[in-house]
Amino acid sequence: MNSISISQLKVNPSKAISEALDFPLAVENRNKIEAYLIGKDLYEMIAAHMEDMVDRLAIENTDFSKGHDLEDVLKELAL
Repeated sequence: MNSISISQLKVNPSKAISEALDFPLAVENRNKIEAYLIGKDLYEMIAAHMEDMVDRLAIENTDFSKGHDLEDVLKELAL
């Protein structure tokens, strides 16, 4: 994984953003990773994946034998 110091990030944020488009870029402060910079497309992909996981878990954990209808669950999930 690539990394950048916080000082380098301050000097040239555009370069850091372009480096983070395809892979996360670790941001270091005093040789300790403090944050990760990720590109827009990667962030959106991660967010969509997390939403899918939450939806899947909600459906898996619904006890349909107690009268919960799939349509009601989908409405609660705004699907």
